[in-house]
Amino acid sequence: MSVPRPASSNTASPRAIAYQCLTGWGKGGIFAETLIARHASGLPSHDRAMVQAIVLGTLRNMRWLQHICQTLRPAYLEENAKWLILAGLCQLFVLKQAEHAAVAETVAVAPAKLRGLVNGILRNAVRRRAEFEAELPQLPLGVRYSAPDWLVKRWVNEFGAAEAEQMLAWNVQTPPVYVRLNPLRPMQVPAEWEPLPHADGWYKLPGGIPLAALKAGQVYVADPSTRYCIELLAPQKGEHILDACAAPGGKSAAMIAATAGDIHLLATDSAPHRLDQLKDNLLRAGGQDVQVACHDWTSPCPEALKGSFDAVLLDVPCSNSGVLQRRVDARWRMQPSEFDRLAQLQASILEQACSAVRPGGRLVYSTCSIDSQEDRQVVDAFLSCHPEFSLVRDYLALPHREHADGAYAALLIKSTEP
Repeated sequence: MSVPRPASSNTASPRAIAYQCLTGWGKGGIFAETLIARHASGLPSHDRAMVQAIVLGTLRNMRWLQHICQTLRPAYLEENAKWLILAGLCQLFVLKQAEHAAVAETVAVAPAKLRGLVNGILRNAVRRRAEFEAELPQLPLGVRYSAPDWLVKRWVNEFGAAEAEQMLAWNVQTPPVYVRLNPLRPMQVPAEWEPLPHADGWYKLPGGIPLAALKAGQVYVADPSTRYCIELLAPQKGEHILDACAAPGGKSAAMIAATAGDIHLLATDSAPHRLDQLKDNLLRAGGQDVQVACHDWTSPCPEALKGSFDAVLLDVPCSNSGVLQRRVDARWRMQPSEFDRLAQLQASILEQACSAVRPGGRLVYSTCSIDSQEDRQVVDAFLSCHPEFSLVRDYLALPHREHADGAYAALLIKSTEP
């Protein structure tokens, strides 16, 4: 069955576009945010917000919604019918939309031959709503909080059952928008922005992204957990600093802000097509001496860069296990085998990039993962082979404790001795 495709974003309803995004996501290979941007960009802001809420809410709560759907309709459902019903259930059970509107307008999106089926299942869900909500606390953790069973087991083993459940519960919540002010581009802070009590210059926003301030370089949109690696690195004015895995540039921009732009910064990335935007972002942030270059740090450190930097930030590719609330695709895309592959990749990058640190210099290893196999185990294995480096401090930010994304960062110092 073909997916209904609206003639344009201006004529299709938000629910029709959300349905189109979900069926596209179900085919694999495209991130949810990419699909939303592609199909909802022409909508008014409130309609686009509805598309985003339905799509991300459905994926964030997918296993629970599938449980409800399968209870109501144990028989096989075609993919297109399944996604439409899950979107309707999301509106009812997650977004708490008015029952009549959620049912009637979802049915209106359905192809003619599916309308009776969709209508029957959603109306039955309304009748049994109290039953489904009452049973929720008794469901297995993976169903209750919509996470793969293998990941639930991994977290229980690593953090204990109580801690794991709190993280799972955190990940089904909708994340707020945070921004970091750029002191080099002062602005009048709107009264409705909420300052974060333990993160100077950070704010939680009540609405969407402030595009004008973003384009002017006055703010950078990021999660406050990204500040930990910068605080450990502690960039100083006049230093030569390498941001080895830099794109799109948020952490480089934070270093520019922390030093009033007075650093000599080289920002590298392995993807050539990201360099122009990276350079633009850093110049907008107020960088004065900013260079960008393409380099894959699984390859040896270029001779010209060896021992050249006072500080190196190594924010390596990872599983995203600390940011599952914000990146809804990640929990469904990752597999247990990925942790072995990623740990090897991270170790390789660390092995090559460490050569860029001068004697007495600093290196911060950073991930947005909370998994020890990608974090402290990589650092310990590196230190066992590199006695010239020592661990000063590391920090694991667990999302439910921080009320922000999860992250890990470790500060290493290179000895001045030969």
